[in-house]
Amino acid sequence: MSIRSLSPELRHKLQDQYGTALQFDVLLARYTTARIGGPAEALIMARSAEELAHAGRGLWDLGLDFIVLGGGSNVLVSDEGVEGVVVLNRARDTRFMEREQGLLAVAESGAVLGTVSRLAAERGWSGLEWAATVPGTVGGAVVGNAGAHGGDMSDSITLAEILQHNGQVESWSLARLDFGYRTSSLKRNEESFIVLSATFAFERSTPEACKQEIRAFSEQRERTQPAGASIGSMFRNPADDYAGRLIEAAGLKGFESGGVKISEKHANFFINEGQGSAADVYKLITKARQAVREQFGVQLELEIELIGDWANKQEGIQYSNGAIQ
Repeated sequence: MSIRSLSPELRHKLQDQYGTALQFDVLLARYTTARIGGPAEALIMARSAEELAHAGRGLWDLGLDFIVLGGGSNVLVSDEGVEGVVVLNRARDTRFMEREQGLLAVAESGAVLGTVSRLAAERGWSGLEWAATVPGTVGGAVVGNAGAHGGDMSDSITLAEILQHNGQVESWSLARLDFGYRTSSLKRNEESFIVLSATFAFERSTPEACKQEIRAFSEQRERTQPAGASIGSMFRNPADDYAGRLIEAAGLKGFESGGVKISEKHANFFINEGQGSAADVYKLITKARQAVREQFGVQLELEIELIGDWANKQEGIQYSNGAIQ
């Protein structure tokens, strides 16, 4: 299938502006951790924060909305694909610095958060060990206040560089980012934006101590979370409970739809066993929400983002049209 919302004139303008960085009708499954997703009508590859900003400013000038896709975790792309433009964020430069204000790292938003954590550990810089097993990018982690093992982004960064819709770059403080559980003011923002980079603060430790803590977190993840192609944690944990426990208690561990299965190790993870589709995942989302609501009176909320063209939309689920990062 090939979707079309861009006029021939816009296609020519995009080709003139972005050259070889632009491709049409690109299957997004290869860029998501679940290996699921239909085609992007147009895809622009950005390999630096400068290219990312250039892409954003140019698309806004053309009056086009777009999605910024980072590591492809925590997103479910429709089988029908995504109309318009997807910007693939591969801006990954990370600089470590010792300054008067302490030990700092500035990571571009396409950098893998776990990689930044491990690079810091090699220097004996402590504070980001919790993130070593997180598969997403820095940009996505900022927008969603990613967390694991008792830590999250609000504990680790000091500011983020944000490209505004007017083309200006602003430094957002922790107060302005207003982090909450798996959310931020950016995620709640209705205006278009792009996260360009984030600054992390560290404490001095030793490589051995940092790596030991990372090993402990990695071993815990291996014991409790499944391997394989998954989106990540499907639902947010409700207050004073766990989504995985509720789904398991509803009798859905191991439940399958097409090529996707609710993990038997952790029921808040849905695994693509090879031929799974977004429709398969969506059916399991519907099944889990309905069963937990009927049996326990709890309405599960998605932690992932649904992007692209979705028919038969469910009440209470947010379908994203913005910058996913």
